[in-house]
Amino acid sequence: MAEHTSSSITIEAAPADVMAVISDFERYPDWTGEVKEAQVLATDEQGRAEQVRLVMDAGAIKDDQTLGYTWTGEHEVSWTLVRSQMLRSLDGSYLLRSAGTGTEVTYRLTVDVKIPMLGMIKRKAEKVIIDRALAGLKKRVESK
Repeated sequence: MAEHTSSSITIEAAPADVMAVISDFERYPDWTGEVKEAQVLATDEQGRAEQVRLVMDAGAIKDDQTLGYTWTGEHEVSWTLVRSQMLRSLDGSYLLRSAGTGTEVTYRLTVDVKIPMLGMIKRKAEKVIIDRALAGLKKRVESK
């Protein structure tokens, strides 16, 4: 089993408000920084994204990828890699839990790149991705 990296943050908003931002993929370029383009390719019977194409630009790493999404109830979404130019695999999830007046958001991520990379460096890169994503999510949700 591949190692994963995870981190959590508390956002001062209801879980439904946090999930509304997470699930609004076409707005990701407005607040994520690394996502330059997002396009929902397929939706489920509830209108939630099942496949999303993301064009990423994180400086040295540029990628055009498609992710498949699975929704578990109202408080969890996970994804797996369908297609990518740079990645062999990409598995992640957001899990939301009510926490007092806000929501605790846990982001879990496992990345495997096509180019050789030391495990320690890969975990550090995952941590940076997670921390940036959580900070951006918090700022976006709390500014609404």
